[in-house]
Amino acid sequence: MKFRLGELFCGPGGIALGAKEAAFIINGKEFSIVHEWANDYDKDTCETYSKNICSVNTKSVICKDVRKLNIDKLTEIDALAFGFPCNDFSIVGEQKGIEGPYGPLYSYGVKILQKFQPFWFLAENVGGLRNSNDGKAFEKIIEDLRDVGYDVKAHLYKFEYYEVPQRRHRIIIVGIRTDLNLDFKIPILKSPRIITSREAIENPPIIENSPNNELTNQSNNVIERLKHIKPGENAFTAKLPEHLQLNIRGAQISQIYKRLDPDKPAYTITGSGGGGTHVYHWKYNRALTNRERARLQTFPDDFIFYGSKESVRKQIGMAVPPRGVKIIFEAILKTFAGIAYENTEPNIKLSQKNLFGELVSESTEEYS
Repeated sequence: MKFRLGELFCGPGGIALGAKEAAFIINGKEFSIVHEWANDYDKDTCETYSKNICSVNTKSVICKDVRKLNIDKLTEIDALAFGFPCNDFSIVGEQKGIEGPYGPLYSYGVKILQKFQPFWFLAENVGGLRNSNDGKAFEKIIEDLRDVGYDVKAHLYKFEYYEVPQRRHRIIIVGIRTDLNLDFKIPILKSPRIITSREAIENPPIIENSPNNELTNQSNNVIERLKHIKPGENAFTAKLPEHLQLNIRGAQISQIYKRLDPDKPAYTITGSGGGGTHVYHWKYNRALTNRERARLQTFPDDFIFYGSKESVRKQIGMAVPPRGVKIIFEAILKTFAGIAYENTEPNIKLSQKNLFGELVSESTEEYS
């Protein structure tokens, strides 16, 4: 059973790569997800997606603002994925939610669902979606998704427990068409292997001339500051000489000049931000290269990003980790294959209620 996948807000291809790699065969029957079409508004992002995901059919990537997309010209799909923009739902920022300029963009996913009625969908956003507009934004989104005919399961996935070397926490909403009477189970890995930032970046070593591996020039002042910051520390927790301290009033963002702890997963890789937010190596007095960031996002080294260094940084930071989302896609495919997903293990406790009041897994160990 092959599901033709359409994507809105497709990004550079993290979701698409995870979908492609989720295929399996059981009892001689293949279950897989194949690219049908994708949409994003950024030129560099679309080039990255088309050259890595669908190089033989680059016209299937429609580079256009979703608000100008003619959905009547889109081909039929069996599944939809959309990581709708998180700008108005992130805890970093004004959190305007539905009332912000980006908040209503999820509705274009709803329109696609209503028109094509695919078997299932996957939607992704930041954890701050839960609390935006006092929770009303999230309730509205779920209500709209249910109203077009889907049973919906939402969960806050902590990707460090899904083979991603990064503390990246995202809400993933999975919906299966109501008339199919299928029950999607949230996948929980048995004995999840925690991958550290050192393992991700150094094993195997990155080949020197790998694409997107250019070093960033650091000013002497930044280099001097980093010399005083230990692994896991940032500009506010380290003991800095007075002349190197940051004169910032108000909130102190913990990721400013923060070095990775090599023995833990990385902190969240972001796609924007000024000086001090580029993620810093635990040993060398420099920011990570884009290839090192891509490894923390689980992109393989042969996945090449296109555009300027800053454009690539943005693409990597905004992407969904393909290795993590692959596990969720596998769970969706197993739902259609009639295979139960095992999700019991002593180090996992069923104690936290999910966003709909159902018990879901919550790993007992945290990485701060």
